[in-house]
Amino acid sequence: MNETRTEPTGPEAGGVQVTLQSVYLKDCSYESPNGPRLPNSQAYEPKFQLNMNTTADEIGPDVREVLLTITLEAKQGDATLYLVEVKQAGVFSISGAGTEDLKRLVGSFCPNVLFPFAREMISTLVVRGGFPNFLLPLVNFDALFAQASESPQPGLVN
Repeated sequence: MNETRTEPTGPEAGGVQVTLQSVYLKDCSYESPNGPRLPNSQAYEPKFQLNMNTTADEIGPDVREVLLTITLEAKQGDATLYLVEVKQAGVFSISGAGTEDLKRLVGSFCPNVLFPFAREMISTLVVRGGFPNFLLPLVNFDALFAQASESPQPGLVN
């Protein structure tokens, strides 16, 4: 899989080039402590908790491994129905990007590319675990990145 996109960043910059070199599942886990049965013969009405995180490691000049980690927990009352964690990774070649552009690409563009793969894997694991199909809602990574950029994290100096 090799996909190249050029994003113009201004006339003096000459554009940013992003090439997706590979996408792969780095790790996944599925736990279902109660199986697909429901406690006390209740109707299936789970509550979901979703956590997402993106990290990146430089693995060569202008080459980054971006890792999107998604954790989904489904609970019925106090009972955990299932807990899924997927670590979807991709290797991206990013050239011509300044510091701010690189942050935006790694924090928004790259996770947006990886998300459909992670979404499909979560759905597959849930169904194979004996539960009804679950499809994560679409995520606006641009908005999440903008929100994270506006609120500094504790312990970090700006």
